[in-house]
Amino acid sequence: MNKLRQFQCSLKVASALCKPRILSSAGVRFSCGEGRAITRGVVVGLYQKEGDKDPKLTPAGQKIDQRVQGKLMKAICETKLDGRLGRGKVFHNIDTEFAAVAVVGVGLEGIGFNELEMLDEGMEFVRVAAGVGARSLQQQGITNVLVDGMDYAEQAAEGSQLAVWRFPDNLSKKNMPLVPTLELFESPDHEGWTRGIFKAEAQNLARRLSDAPANCMTPTMFAQATVDALCPCGITVEVRTMDWIEAQRLNAFLMIAKGSCEPPVLLELSYCGTAPDDKPILFVGKGITFNSGALNLRPCKGMDEYRGSMSAAACCVAMMRCIAALSLPINVTCIIPLCENMPSGMSAKPGDVVTLLNGKSMAVRDLDKAGVVVLTDPLLYGQKTYLPRLVVDIATLNTGVKKAFGGGATGIWSNSHYIWKQFQRAGSISGDRVWRLPLWQYYKKQVTDERSFDLSNNGRGLATSCLAAAILHELVPCVDWAHLDTRGTGLLTKHGLVPYLTKKRMTGRPTRTLVQFVYQMACPEMK
Repeated sequence: MNKLRQFQCSLKVASALCKPRILSSAGVRFSCGEGRAITRGVVVGLYQKEGDKDPKLTPAGQKIDQRVQGKLMKAICETKLDGRLGRGKVFHNIDTEFAAVAVVGVGLEGIGFNELEMLDEGMEFVRVAAGVGARSLQQQGITNVLVDGMDYAEQAAEGSQLAVWRFPDNLSKKNMPLVPTLELFESPDHEGWTRGIFKAEAQNLARRLSDAPANCMTPTMFAQATVDALCPCGITVEVRTMDWIEAQRLNAFLMIAKGSCEPPVLLELSYCGTAPDDKPILFVGKGITFNSGALNLRPCKGMDEYRGSMSAAACCVAMMRCIAALSLPINVTCIIPLCENMPSGMSAKPGDVVTLLNGKSMAVRDLDKAGVVVLTDPLLYGQKTYLPRLVVDIATLNTGVKKAFGGGATGIWSNSHYIWKQFQRAGSISGDRVWRLPLWQYYKKQVTDERSFDLSNNGRGLATSCLAAAILHELVPCVDWAHLDTRGTGLLTKHGLVPYLTKKRMTGRPTRTLVQFVYQMACPEMK
């Protein structure tokens, strides 16, 4: 067996050449390095009108209003803002400290957890308000945005940071979008703000990896991007190449990978936040960097979206980066199989049968459903190698969950009620919800009741997402396990746009829910 290769990690440290200095008032600064104007703006919240009560500014907004002798509240009354969620205006020439003041509705004051919606609406409304306000100032050309914490500094950081992010990798220098710097305004909760920035930057990393064109994010390129992102954080990244994959007999993975000339890669990521002998949580993320459907070719219209078939892998990488930044006391391991699913003379043929690591045979009857095939052997290998306390696999698998939920929630299947409840709570806090679907014998029979082989990769019937979960459940016989299908949430944002995300771009979901889940598992006593 060839010696396993591990990429070398390097950390680049950038130093600032000079600091900006204030040369004029009215919220305008000039950078002494470039002579470019740096304008300052602020986002403040407005609570919704309730009954006979007028709309009310948040404490930070009230301080500005007092400083300008009531001009801000007068402008709000003249424009008839009522504090409805996400509705707002950008005012100029209100305060000499700021070139623009964005006032955005935060909904009703004091709102909290909504059991019917399974959502902490107080947190989510702050994300929306901060995101709408920060993006409005970004569109006005403001380069330094101060954001009101609105009692939830962490969520304000998430919403604003997610809203102003752009994907600039393929733009020329003259067309580079303006991405303002963000700061917390008039709030002592700097720790919460920092946590929110970490979480949002992690999701933005997942968005960048998922949105990259397939020729710019091949399996090898994804592996290098992972090394660049994680090694400076102290996470161990092992890159397994074709020789190792063949030696380990990950035949199901190779069956799909051999259809492309791009060599497959398997990543093993390890974060050690507690005693090394503590059992880790194992995450397995589907990493098909382009999924054409192989010989079961998908329709050409919209096929470019399936460059995001590795969005689950991107979420795993982003999650690892965030939990390392937060220094969570827990051990986490990720296994990410990376390949392309392409049609060629080497492609698997519909009906081919492969033997898995556990000795069971699987018929690959539909190459369009390659995701479940790619996950099988890495899932078995991870359990055997790491003996985890819990297994979570994440993938964009089948259209069933997309038709059921759209972009409203990620589907989850689990053999543990406790794990489901932890994910449910994590989704209600992050604003990126998950919802449980059935894992019944009814579906298991439709993927195992065959005469010529043990499993099929598509089963029988219309419940495609439940059938895929039933297949994966067959591979996790003993340990607590959860399967997340992000087909409706992890690809392009098309319907039901979340205000702080960007239309027709990859979402990076559910990165923050995964981070919150790991936090809850690491610190169960924290409420």
